[in-house]
Amino acid sequence: MLKVAVIGLGDVSKVHLQAVQVNPNAELTAVCDIDETLKDTVPNVNFYTDYQEMLEKEVLDCVHVCLPHYLHYPITMACVEKGIHVLQEKPLALNVDEGAALARLEEENKNVKIGICLQNRFNETFEELQEIASSGEYGKVVGIKGLVTWYRPIEYYQTKPWRGQMKYAGGGVMMNQSIHTLDLMQLIGGKIKTIKGSITNLLNYDIEVEDTASANIQFDNGALGLFFATVANSGDSSVELQVLFENGKFTIKDSILTRLNENGKKEEIIEDQKLPGAKFYYGASHAKLINQFYSCIINNDTNYVHVRDALTSLEMIATICESSKLQKDVKMKN
Repeated sequence: MLKVAVIGLGDVSKVHLQAVQVNPNAELTAVCDIDETLKDTVPNVNFYTDYQEMLEKEVLDCVHVCLPHYLHYPITMACVEKGIHVLQEKPLALNVDEGAALARLEEENKNVKIGICLQNRFNETFEELQEIASSGEYGKVVGIKGLVTWYRPIEYYQTKPWRGQMKYAGGGVMMNQSIHTLDLMQLIGGKIKTIKGSITNLLNYDIEVEDTASANIQFDNGALGLFFATVANSGDSSVELQVLFENGKFTIKDSILTRLNENGKKEEIIEDQKLPGAKFYYGASHAKLINQFYSCIINNDTNYVHVRDALTSLEMIATICESSKLQKDVKMKN
């Protein structure tokens, strides 16, 4: 039985707590948050306001890090130094430099696993799309389109000011809302050659981070990617991921994978599972990712989302930002 703790009791922690509590191989031992008023939200579990005190007093196998971006690296490092496995929410880190430091930490501590919550990789629709791409049945990938058109009111940034500040968030719509889409695009498209990107703010909010981003992505294999993300929409529309093959077009939208058939009609292939009572954009794959990570701890396996796996999406964000500043194509560094 794995003894598990969760640090950070914000919105996304609810999904983690639920997955931990229903997993037969895990026992929720402790939770930690600086907000003492949250003490009673997780009954019958040791509550701490100081994560260092928790790491000292508790005997833990795994810690879930569900914190603002600027805390990911230092708290993950503190857990790894204690020999505790870490499952960390996205993004990997505040920026590429911190992400690279986490990669070195992972490499230097091979006995400790650091898993990253890029759970949309485990969506049934995307797993099926990956199989289709790998099979070669419809030819090579020609193009990839990723769209995220959501809405965030000013209160989103006012209630949690860190979200609008670069030194705490590291970015806006790309880091917070659409990093999963960037991750899936690079998994399908492969290594990236260059990116021409643009970031801006369409909303009149007093924030430092971008609320809108777009990019033209040139993949090494010749495929072309189009990425667009914003929180300036009138509401939250479905994320769309479309892949154009030489002989077929497939789209994930409204959590359903469809194929455009020879008659120009959409054929439904598979639909994602839903997570009752959770925000729709969380999906139901957190539990799949968490269960697999626990299995890897128990069986000393390596089949989970590693730091190196999560570094690419951070590098894509950095490249889009650099391109926007320079107003030209920029080569991906790694």
